Amino acid sequence: MNVIRQVILITVLALAIAISPSPLLAQSMQGQDLAGAVHAGELILYINSTVIELDGRKYNAARPLTVKKGVAYVSLRAFAERLQGSSISANAKTKETVVRIGGTELVVKVGSSVMHVNGKARKLRGALYADRNVLMIPVTDIAKALNIPYAMSGTGKAIVLKLAAIKPVVSFTVQSDEIIAGETIVSYTTNNYSPRGLPIISERWEGREEIFVEPGDYTVRYYAADAGGQWSEPYELTIHVVSPNTPPVASFSTDKEVYRMGEPVIVKDESTDADDNIVDRKWSNQLPAYFEPGEVTIGLTITDGRGASSESSRTIRITEEKLYAEDDFYKLFADIGKNFSINSASVKNMEAIPFTYTTEPVTLFRSSGPESVYSEGVLYRDDIVGDVRFMLHHKNKLGAKAKLYLIAQNLDDAPASLWVGASGSAGPTPMPEFAGRMSLARYYEATASGDNSRELVLAPGESKVLFEEISSKAMLQDDIITFHGDVYSSSRIRYTAFLIGAEREPLAAAPLLPALDPRQSIVRGTFADATRVFDYTGIIGDRTTKLSLTDNSADPFMSGTDGLNGTPATNSGNYGMLYKVVLRNVAPRTLIAFNPRGGSYTGAALVNGNMVSFAHLGTEISTNQASVLYRTRDNVETVEIWITPSAGSNMPFCLLFMPLPEEKM
Repeated sequence: MNVIRQVILITVLALAIAISPSPLLAQSMQGQDLAGAVHAGELILYINSTVIELDGRKYNAARPLTVKKGVAYVSLRAFAERLQGSSISANAKTKETVVRIGGTELVVKVGSSVMHVNGKARKLRGALYADRNVLMIPVTDIAKALNIPYAMSGTGKAIVLKLAAIKPVVSFTVQSDEIIAGETIVSYTTNNYSPRGLPIISERWEGREEIFVEPGDYTVRYYAADAGGQWSEPYELTIHVVSPNTPPVASFSTDKEVYRMGEPVIVKDESTDADDNIVDRKWSNQLPAYFEPGEVTIGLTITDGRGASSESSRTIRITEEKLYAEDDFYKLFADIGKNFSINSASVKNMEAIPFTYTTEPVTLFRSSGPESVYSEGVLYRDDIVGDVRFMLHHKNKLGAKAKLYLIAQNLDDAPASLWVGASGSAGPTPMPEFAGRMSLARYYEATASGDNSRELVLAPGESKVLFEEISSKAMLQDDIITFHGDVYSSSRIRYTAFLIGAEREPLAAAPLLPALDPRQSIVRGTFADATRVFDYTGIIGDRTTKLSLTDNSADPFMSGTDGLNGTPATNSGNYGMLYKVVLRNVAPRTLIAFNPRGGSYTGAALVNGNMVSFAHLGTEISTNQASVLYRTRDNVETVEIWITPSAGSNMPFCLLFMPLPEEKM
């Protein structure tokens, strides 16, 4: 049958009927002559006849009720037309027929033995077929889908469907907003229909109130009756009513009322909320210390989860006496990860600790070129054995939703085992600096947590997706994803990073994708010895010094190969390199800080197993800032810092080591 004729045809709903009658109906109809026994609400289908009878009135179907292999088929159009409120339409694209009867949607297709009822698939007793362009469907299946009782007549010559037994279907909703006892007028929205297409003529409620006076949970039931006198089953909904909101009370105290310049101001938040549901705190003019004399008014605004807010303020006085200069104060008291001001020019002249290092045999798979991806394709691919660290950083410029994938393929003739280790993924987000910092922070947190390894076995020639978190969400236009992760394999594995449309199946698409050109100075490549270890036993912190990294001078850029083009590659910025800085003799009361030298930088580091994140925004401002990584206490300590250049940030950077100012009372 051609497509146009199928679309024009009103598809016949195949109702499969069990030839054995329902016991109660069969018993009541034994010996009856249907011609003389007309009952209201009965739809009678005569076997091998085009006659359909409803409430004593006869209609003609285009094709007779036919029994095939024990399954009775009826014309879909003829059946549906006898039920009020029905409609039939055809979908030219899918070649499906859609029937709506009351609140039920049936979707069927010629030749299929499956019918979708309100979106859920049901197996039919027989496949639908077309008889001279009339769609035929099993009687029992459509009756069951519409909850219509049926039985054979006493003479066995007809199928009787008891439409009068079909109950209306009802439901209701109330507004989604919070319902407050004694205040909210409850709005009820009902939804009701009769599967027979009869009008709803009556309603009944239990437990309904326009305003609920007391808080609590209330059960409300709703019923409706159709013109045939049939009442629905109750629809039940529990309505949660809350007490009127008591606004929160903003309150705070300071440890003193009068302070010296540069003296720490300790603020204690004493705000309360009856529901313990404070969701937002906004401070005004609240600093850890003040460096100008005069009166200072500190303000606090709090908001609870129901939108009520409260304000509080307190005035303190700063004297002309100085306890700490601003620079000294922040070196002593700035929180870990927070910034303090330094003189960028002075950093250039600081004494530099010579950077000598050993390496660990980890191979870096860096895929960040092209950074902006304008077409589907392979971003980077190479065959690697052993420990691999992945660094991916790409922006979607396809003009449609896309997903970034990393897959592994076993190239050997024997099964291969991979051990998948720590990982950190960030995005999709339009902010590259955010993705760079968060991916590193998550990678370090996973590393610090301990055993992350899980085994993945690949059969010969088999491919599997690695790190499914990379592709768990589709990238919108201009979104970026950044990823860091570890894998170990004892045999040769082909790793491929690629970007495709969000709806495509990755393993099927991968072999057909073209290799993309980098297009930009952004690097991709494979780089050996991707962990540099600086193990220093000299004294740190007895004077101000620095350790310069990623500057391509004291710390040279890595050399490697572009695995796709077979050409040399240089890892500009050493992105993806892991620096393990082990300082064996850090003097008591030493400040260790991070200072960006190339401009804006947002990143993270692992310091003695604790993750520290920091941000320096603004090209000129950033180099005049340092962020606190660690402070030693009153004894010599060993400090170990793991740090990786952050994608979306500028290189180089350095670590600063400064004696802490003397503490004062």
